[in-house]
Amino acid sequence: MADPGHIAQARQVLVQLGVTIADLQATESAPALMPTLAEYLPQVIAAAGPGARRTYGNYWNRMILLWGDRRLDTIAATDIEALQREAAATAVSRRNGRGGRHAGEHVIAAARAFFVRAIADGLIPASASPAHQIAKPRRLPNSRRALTPRELDEINQVARTSGNDAILDALLLRLHTETACRRGGALALRRTDLDSDQGLVRLREKGETLRWQPISIDLAAHLVDHAEHRGAVLPTDQLLRYRDGRPLTSRRYDHLWKRVGDRLPWVAAQGISTHWLRHTTLTWVERNFGYGIARAYAGHTDKTGPATTTYIKADLQAVATALAALTGQPHPLATSMQELGIRT
Repeated sequence: MADPGHIAQARQVLVQLGVTIADLQATESAPALMPTLAEYLPQVIAAAGPGARRTYGNYWNRMILLWGDRRLDTIAATDIEALQREAAATAVSRRNGRGGRHAGEHVIAAARAFFVRAIADGLIPASASPAHQIAKPRRLPNSRRALTPRELDEINQVARTSGNDAILDALLLRLHTETACRRGGALALRRTDLDSDQGLVRLREKGETLRWQPISIDLAAHLVDHAEHRGAVLPTDQLLRYRDGRPLTSRRYDHLWKRVGDRLPWVAAQGISTHWLRHTTLTWVERNFGYGIARAYAGHTDKTGPATTTYIKADLQAVATALAALTGQPHPLATSMQELGIRT
């Protein structure tokens, strides 16, 4: 047992110093060296996936500019909320913008991803994350919808008759309409991801998902011709390319929809983009073939939602059958056209 007199003297010294027992315990339990944000962020970036780096990179850079020399345990919820307000107020105005709501949401998501890593590394306790003390902005209802057949025809007509590479633009629209893939999935296609004999493309999309998606044999032949004439020779070469052989980038999509919007005012007014093609195709599949096949067609593999999603999984043949009905063309993996009741 410690001498009571010594304990009393120690307490008196602590009072004189303005230090409590809790302060001593907190100091003992904290890491010996708390890094600054600038010191720790490279570790977060190294551990993040490509999608997170692409989505959060700009916001992490802004965090460095504002708080780079500050220790992680000195950043407050108020700091993050101020950055959120600034990002929302200065967000670039886009055709499909929501008044900066997405920018503000991404600030909080980027900060949460950063502090989740700090928690996992034992630098701060879970309760000390300032990013998790701020609620994300409530998401507004999605304004996207399925395009009508007339609207889709008008968009394709403009793409085929304008621009400096109508062949490429028409190919892009057809690829997205048949597969309902996202822009990232199309841009990630390599020469080896095309199986022209079976009418399949291998898609890599968000969440690191990987799947084979049926396409019409006619589209597959056009993709082979595109690759051969534009320099996609090696298996690992990017499939989609400009006329000069350079790999396609997302800027082509921006230019395409800007041009279509200039000629079709309703496209610009509604902020129609490539993702609307995904809505169009998946809505058609769901209406004609049911939710389970539409889910497989979309490449949704998450387990959230009703428990019945466990029992309604559709296979590749079912997806190919839906594609055959959509395009009016037979597919090697699909049920026969006669069985579908489609006249050839």
